[in-house]
Amino acid sequence: MDKKDDIILVNRDSLSKKIYFIRGQKVMLDFELAEIYGYETKRFNEQVKRNIEKFDEDFMFRLTDEEVSELSRSQNATLNKGTGRGSNIKYNPYAFTEQGIYMLMTVLRGELAVKQSKALIRMFKQMKDFIIENQDFIGSKELVQIAIQTNQNTNDIAEIKSQMATKEDLKKVMDNFVDPETYKHFLLMNGDKIEADVAYTKIYKSAKKSIYVIDNYIGLKTLELLRAARDKTQITVFSDNVKNKDMLTKNILDDFRKDYPNIDLKLKIAGKKYHDRYIAIDYGTENEAFYLCGASSKDAGNKISSITKIEESSKDMYHDMFSKMLNNRDLKI
Repeated sequence: MDKKDDIILVNRDSLSKKIYFIRGQKVMLDFELAEIYGYETKRFNEQVKRNIEKFDEDFMFRLTDEEVSELSRSQNATLNKGTGRGSNIKYNPYAFTEQGIYMLMTVLRGELAVKQSKALIRMFKQMKDFIIENQDFIGSKELVQIAIQTNQNTNDIAEIKSQMATKEDLKKVMDNFVDPETYKHFLLMNGDKIEADVAYTKIYKSAKKSIYVIDNYIGLKTLELLRAARDKTQITVFSDNVKNKDMLTKNILDDFRKDYPNIDLKLKIAGKKYHDRYIAIDYGTENEAFYLCGASSKDAGNKISSITKIEESSKDMYHDMFSKMLNNRDLKI
């Protein structure tokens, strides 16, 4: 690895200056990530290309000429493309989304990479904690406005329903705003990945004793979200760990357990019979609650989906479903 001199561990101030808003999402650029990790940009991108199968378009994309120009005009980045004097980039840089940055942590090796990865994770966690502590639900004002507009003009929904939620789904979201302590339903619009993280974080933080999750598609993001649980909460994930581009691996799991020894995490097989995703909060207690999730937590926000709290009248059925899984054998990663 081509290390640079005077590498400084990332902190909140330095990180905030390297985060840009492009194509409707927050990203970091390859040459600045290379600097953080102590690589030359060329070597950094070579490492990524060796593992390119891990980086889909929602993880990494190349900026267009227009985006480079706009970024130079509107933000702190000074991108002068060319080979002559005063140029600082020869090619349009790659942008990495948060998912892509998490994937980088599985690709880049070495002591510095480990330290910087941990620092990045903590910075992202701090930023999300700030959002959670200062807003009941990110984007709630916008969703309320959408719901009001839907009630006033159902024809608009008919025209754009391929991109919007139904009137009934929006009504469920409105129920939350009437009594924000209940959080019965979460509506996650396509592209709202931070809103999705906040939704799962709120649910996990509500647990006082235990969290059970049924999800066949798990990865690092799954574990990162479960960190929101209170200390000493018993967490069990039931999964068959279906193979996918960012599936959970033994190295990821071992690193996670090493970094967060206070998290009581168990993995058990699901039994190859579950299509949907479910969450059980404080199973077997008076605070018992169940949620039906339209997407895996690691993918929530990529497309429109919802998280629905199971009504009291149906809880017994879900209680019985989870009771049959408690003795499942451990999942081997």
